Amino acid sequence: MNHTGHALAAPPRQPRPSSNGQCARAEAIENSLLAAVPRKEYRRLAAGLEAVSLTFGEVLYEPGEAIRHVYFPNKSLISLLTLADGHLALEVGLIGREGMVGIPLVLGHTVSSVRALVQGSGMAMRMGAARFRKEFRLSLPLQREVYRYTHSLMAQISQTAACNRFHVVETRLARWLLMTHDRVKSDEFRMTHEFLSHMLGVRRVGVTKAAHALQQRKLISYHRGDITVLDRAGLEAAACECYEVVKDMHDGAQARVPGPSSPTPPRKGNGSADLHRNDDGMNSETNSRAEVQGAAGDSGQQDAS
Repeated sequence: MNHTGHALAAPPRQPRPSSNGQCARAEAIENSLLAAVPRKEYRRLAAGLEAVSLTFGEVLYEPGEAIRHVYFPNKSLISLLTLADGHLALEVGLIGREGMVGIPLVLGHTVSSVRALVQGSGMAMRMGAARFRKEFRLSLPLQREVYRYTHSLMAQISQTAACNRFHVVETRLARWLLMTHDRVKSDEFRMTHEFLSHMLGVRRVGVTKAAHALQQRKLISYHRGDITVLDRAGLEAAACECYEVVKDMHDGAQARVPGPSSPTPPRKGNGSADLHRNDDGMNSETNSRAEVQGAAGDSGQQDAS
C-alpha cells in the first residue's frame, strides 16, 4: 500500500496454494464454520478444498466482478469494503475463522457487491464457486451452518453501519481492535494509520488522535503500525456496546442482536472521549443523543447535525 492508499484498488491477485501441497482433509479444521459440519459431510467437502496463503493487501473480489471462489479463513482476516464515488472505501464487515467469504453465492448471486480485501495475512481454505454451489445443494448441514453465519454477518453489517454513524472515533477504534483481536487470537498485529482510516471511514488525523487516546490510557501500544493490546478488559470498557452485539457470533452472540434501527448509544464513563468532535466536525455526544431519539421515534425530526 503506497502513501496514497491506491493499493486498495489493486486488481485481484490469485492467492498462493500452500507450499506443502497437502490435501485439505489432512489439515486441522481451524475454520469454525467448517468445523461445525459433521465429519462425514466435511470429508466430502474436503475433496474440493484447497489450502491457500492470503497476503495483506490482496483483493479477493471487486464490486461487480464474478465470484470465482469462496474462502474459509483459518488464520487470515478479510475486510468487506463498500465503495463511494468509485474509490472511497469503508469497512462494513470483518470475516475471520468464524465464517466464509462469498456469501452472495448462497443467496443466488454470482457477482460481488463489495471489495473483499485481505486485512490479515494467513491461511484459508478455498473452493471453486461451481463446486461450492453443488456441495451447498447436497448438504443440509452445510446449508444450516452457512445460513446461520449469514444471519450473523448481516447483523454485524447493520450494527457496523449504525456504529459508524452514531459513535465517536475512539470508541469505534476500540470496537474494531477487539473484533480483530478476537479473530487473530494474538495480542499483536500490524495495521497502519492509513489502513485504519479506510476501515473506519475517517481521516488519518482522526485515527491518530483516537489511537493516542487509547495509548494514553495504557490500553494499547501503537508504534509504526505495530499494535499490541495491553489491557483487554480496559479496551472492552472503552468500546461502544456495539462490540458486545457482534463479538464471537459463531459462539451464539447473534442471539443478542437488536434491530438495526436501534443503534446502541455510546457508553458513559469514557472521559472526554465522548465529547470529542468527530472527523466531520460534529460534537458526537450531542448529535448522537438527538439522532438516536429521532431514529427511534420521530423519523421527521430535524437532524441534529
